[in-house]
Amino acid sequence: MRVATWNINSLKARLERLLAWLETAEPDVVCLQELKCADADVPVAALAAAGYETAAWGTGRWNGVAILSRVGIADVRRGINDQPVFGDEAEPRAITATCGPVRVQSLYIPNGRDVADPHFPYKLAFLKALAADAEADIAGDLPFAALGDYNICPTDDDVWDIDEWPGTTHVTKDERDALAAVAAAGLTEVYPRALKYDVPFTFWDYRNLDFPKNRGLRIDLALVNPAFKAAVTDAYVDRNERKGKGASDHAPLVIDLDL
Repeated sequence: MRVATWNINSLKARLERLLAWLETAEPDVVCLQELKCADADVPVAALAAAGYETAAWGTGRWNGVAILSRVGIADVRRGINDQPVFGDEAEPRAITATCGPVRVQSLYIPNGRDVADPHFPYKLAFLKALAADAEADIAGDLPFAALGDYNICPTDDDVWDIDEWPGTTHVTKDERDALAAVAAAGLTEVYPRALKYDVPFTFWDYRNLDFPKNRGLRIDLALVNPAFKAAVTDAYVDRNERKGKGASDHAPLVIDLDL
């Protein structure tokens, strides 16, 4: 079985690339983030023609999450328990579903923007709620994975040059502690093998030739329960999907399982 997560950075803009990738990579389940489209605009028919059922939650703003599956979708849940709001909205940043023999959660953790911005404590509050929310799925009977764009580099090694990120979001102790608290609920990370470079980055900014220079961040993560971890046979970042015209600024993280 193959499970993947990908911040698509606009489902509408990247639909043709997504459909081509689904055909070649043949994932059974895909968690998508940053759809940038409302529920009514999700291309359900096109995805169904490619063999995938879709569960999505989006408002058309700078967020949105989805799960695609060719092994069925059941027990779909939008959001997390006690999810904090930003402004007056519970943003579409989490969706969970059972897909065949696994249960997956597609996550788009708030960016945080700046440590002095109201979005930063919102990010920490979201992670705190996530840690408590995950406990039920972790302890369930199914292999479970919380996958997506966490907007956190777990260690300094997950940044192309930590000296270029002094005191900024994504690398602060508060964020890393909050991420560790999510893992402490009973999850461990599936770390992808490096294919071309020592660190399997998942994000490269569009500016300053960051991708050709490999100035990246590893912020797309898979935190999984013991049943899921025991089934993993391989994990890698499909760096080729960051190449070429019209690419997302993230690459898919792909995990193979023996179930």
